[in-house]
Amino acid sequence: MLCNMCPRKCNVNRTEKLGFCQENDCIRIAKIIPSFMLEEPCITGEKGALAIFFSGCNLRCEFCQNYEISRGGKGQTYSEKQFIELLSSYKLDNFSCIDLISPSQFSVQIASALSKLEINIPIVWNSNGYESESTIAHVSKYVDIFLVDLKFYDSDISYTLAGAKDYFKVASKTLKLMCNLKTNSFSNGFMKRGVIIRHLILPGHSKDSLKLIDFIADNIKNPFVSIMSQFTPIEKSQLARKITPLEYKLVTRHALKRGINQGYFQAAESANKDYIPKF
Repeated sequence: MLCNMCPRKCNVNRTEKLGFCQENDCIRIAKIIPSFMLEEPCITGEKGALAIFFSGCNLRCEFCQNYEISRGGKGQTYSEKQFIELLSSYKLDNFSCIDLISPSQFSVQIASALSKLEINIPIVWNSNGYESESTIAHVSKYVDIFLVDLKFYDSDISYTLAGAKDYFKVASKTLKLMCNLKTNSFSNGFMKRGVIIRHLILPGHSKDSLKLIDFIADNIKNPFVSIMSQFTPIEKSQLARKITPLEYKLVTRHALKRGINQGYFQAAESANKDYIPKF
């Protein structure tokens, strides 16, 4: 089968050739962290998430903190049957949710596996937002929460920093679809269903962040937004510093001014390497 599941539309047979994501047709997992607490509190709860970090990515973010797995070739491969057995090997009641991190390049395989399982905790689709609408419509049958990035507004910025000139055009449509598919629902402060919109403020690009805030405020009803300050520079990235207090205040104050008051503003001390898992 030729792969066109993401906006890259490689149209390659991944049994014979790697896609843009650098993956074949087998699920590949770089790391599993039980009781993972480094996500938003409304999904980790007190038990934490069963966090599954998938290998590969359909973006090329030059500042990627997880580059070892996004394009470094690390990970163990699983057939669909083996992935089902892997999930079944955990006592899932011990966790608040299953956190599927960067799963997009395996969306067909993961959806097929989830369709064969009975899982009683929320399943989180934790993605970069660069998704096809058809893929999201399909996986929405099996996941409860979309934890989705909205990274860039300007096409020149998204091309320079992630190799995707059409990022906002794609991600904005996908986000609207996610919000139409999943209405936010909470129980005792814990999200059971819905969409969390993440935005990582990038140094030198606060004006781009303001445009994204305006888009969310103008197009998403009652958005639940997580504004992140944790950017930490890596070697060889052109973004060579952390964000400044002024950049942080500019974005968060604008969000409040635009009526975005549900969600999280990440503390400035989060900008350190403790937020980068060891792969």
